[in-house]
Amino acid sequence: MSTLDAVTGAFSYTGRFVAPRLLARGRTVRTLTNHPDPKSPLAAQVEVVPLDFAQPARLVEGLHGVDTLYNTYWVRSNHGAASFDAAVRNTGVLIDAAREAGVRRLVHVSIANPDKSDLPYYRGKAELEQRVRESGLSYAIIRPTLLFGHGDVLINNISWFIRHLPVFGIPGDGQYRLQPVFVEDYADRIVSAGSSTENLTVDVAGPEIFTFEGLVRMLRDAMARRTVLVRVPPAVALAGAMLVGVAVRDMALTGAEVRGLMAELLISHQPSTCPTRLSDWAGEHREELGVRWSSELGRHYR
Repeated sequence: MSTLDAVTGAFSYTGRFVAPRLLARGRTVRTLTNHPDPKSPLAAQVEVVPLDFAQPARLVEGLHGVDTLYNTYWVRSNHGAASFDAAVRNTGVLIDAAREAGVRRLVHVSIANPDKSDLPYYRGKAELEQRVRESGLSYAIIRPTLLFGHGDVLINNISWFIRHLPVFGIPGDGQYRLQPVFVEDYADRIVSAGSSTENLTVDVAGPEIFTFEGLVRMLRDAMARRTVLVRVPPAVALAGAMLVGVAVRDMALTGAEVRGLMAELLISHQPSTCPTRLSDWAGEHREELGVRWSSELGRHYR
């Protein structure tokens, strides 16, 4: 059996936690990426090939000899040339290339509750889950809730608002729930799924469920800030986030993300499988929470 695994985006967020775990298991790692990072600690440890959806033959070549493909590729929103429709098409090309290259197993990152919303993000994820199941490959579909830890986007940037602004607007009544999961627990589950031989669809969620307002209060208290929390109409909260986005040259929050939060799509209906509590982690990392803005556009487009 081959000891070569492939990870899409090993220099991006999820991939940079998955690749070191594979290396620690004695695996050889190849990353398919359009954003090579020679300054990354991983740069000297992984093979780098292009993630070129326009040339399927190159994808097949890049996946030759690979035992397991860990696919973390997706887009957060429609931005420039990136769109959910394009991401669905691109992932389909990648799945076909994996099958043609003889990849044994596909570990595919999805999202919790993809079939419970008609939002384009979730609709695309649900469509791709079906593509994975019909691919003929051995597969694991991993459904995370809301990631936190080490430069994540949402939790870190909520903390940035709390740290840098005197007032934080809570969209709506703030009583909708979410269930954060630590990125390192999540990466452990992804790699573990690659070692299995059975077809799996599993949620990956942390042990705590917060209301959104409770989450913001917890982060504020962990950082010992005095930021005033005010409930505002969702449109007002979104407008404020968009203004901040202009200031930091990034997307702070989208309308679809607000609707997803308020629809409680970021919780799991399965037993929690990850031990790390955000409330504990936030207290231990209070000095780093929200100090720097985590730029989604900077991570993927600059």
